[in-house]
Amino acid sequence: MAGFWYTEKQTENFGITMKINKTLHTEQTDFQYLEMAETAEWGNMLFLDGMVMTSEKDEFVYHEMVAHVPLFTHPNPENVLVVGGGDGGVIREILKHPSVKKATLVDIDGKVIEYSKKFLPSIASGLEDARVEVIVGDGFMHIAESENEFDVIMVDSTEPVGPAVNLFSKGFYAGISKALKEDGIFVAQSDNPWFTPDLIKQVQSDVREIFPITKLYLANIPTYPSGLWSFTIGSKKYNPLEVPAERFHDIETKYYTPELHNAAFVLPKFVKDLTGE
Repeated sequence: MAGFWYTEKQTENFGITMKINKTLHTEQTDFQYLEMAETAEWGNMLFLDGMVMTSEKDEFVYHEMVAHVPLFTHPNPENVLVVGGGDGGVIREILKHPSVKKATLVDIDGKVIEYSKKFLPSIASGLEDARVEVIVGDGFMHIAESENEFDVIMVDSTEPVGPAVNLFSKGFYAGISKALKEDGIFVAQSDNPWFTPDLIKQVQSDVREIFPITKLYLANIPTYPSGLWSFTIGSKKYNPLEVPAERFHDIETKYYTPELHNAAFVLPKFVKDLTGE
């Protein structure tokens, strides 16, 4: 794709369109169709199976909100796991926390990691850090084979299609609970309330059966369907709305702030209705 307008069809009746300056790479991997392109508005962008995954211009919103909400909620996160997230953006944000001794990335598609390093270096910058272990493998199975190991688990998946389908199942959330330590926290992207309200309702219901503290929070990500994106956090012990002020420490961010940490959990009524609270 080069020199024309590219449309991600987000529903049968709606899409987001962007002008492509040039194609950087296209490949049918073992798991999905990968495209890297230079866009006129958003810089370099990664598409998987025709869906926008990340772009240089707005990536910081998603990656900061996945990482910092659970990491500031936990009093001492040392061992962190990211399932998916082969672009490396969540890892980059995790490394801003000095308490983290090890961050493990497990992505099923090594090509995402390879081409993110090549075409999205500002996003993938943390993947070579000494604290990071990168594993090309099945995140679902990695969770299933882990027990009482991680302080925080972050599920940075695509929408529930293709290889990511199992990452939205109750069995996966139960496996996450087992893989976490007794005071562990997990967070997962849970799509958007405009086009996938039933998914949010199901995820909230499933997670609530397993984690005593389950919350939904929101962020504005303009290249994602509708621009309003949700995240579901499940915690065994720590409430993300009861983080002591002294726990927040200075880190370099573009979107996340301690004030926004709390504000992100204030939901419009139509979204709050999806949570079952």
